[in-house]
Amino acid sequence: MAENPDLTPIQVAGLRVVLEPRLQVASLRYFDRQGSFAGRVHNITGMRLPDSLCALRSAEERTWEAIILAWRSPTETLMISAAPTLIETLQGAAATLPDGCIVDQRGGALVFRARGEAVAELFTRLGGQGAGPAIGESRRTRLADVAVLAAKVQPEETLLIVERCYAPHLIGAIRISAADLSIPSFGR
Repeated sequence: MAENPDLTPIQVAGLRVVLEPRLQVASLRYFDRQGSFAGRVHNITGMRLPDSLCALRSAEERTWEAIILAWRSPTETLMISAAPTLIETLQGAAATLPDGCIVDQRGGALVFRARGEAVAELFTRLGGQGAGPAIGESRRTRLADVAVLAAKVQPEETLLIVERCYAPHLIGAIRISAADLSIPSFGR
């Protein structure tokens, strides 16, 4: 029998990490950031594919309606959105294009939202100095020995995109580090 992993929110002073089940992930894979596939993505989302190491957020006022494009490699960008039909719309629109495709990651990737002034310290503890992204940056990193794409499109939050099978390990490590963050120590 499979064990149900504890993916419940983590809240301590200065840190909140929560699973965002409404956010869906798709991989946009392409040969040319300026090609016909990129043009089709722009026509549908209103957004251009991001430059290297960049993360972009659409201008929607309501956070849950925003689209986030996070660079993953020179030929891949992750699209994160709560729009229920956006992935299917893009897949249909790009089906005949020879220079790109959309890979639905909804069954394989989870998104966590990390907020608070202790996020930087959490990244240092789990991934080392410089593991966390700056505002407008998308960074492939390792947290608790798990591959994570960290994207920061707003000053107060960082999105962590992780393969579903590694989520229990990652959230467990975050939970342990968060408990350490809440224990006052000498010199603080």
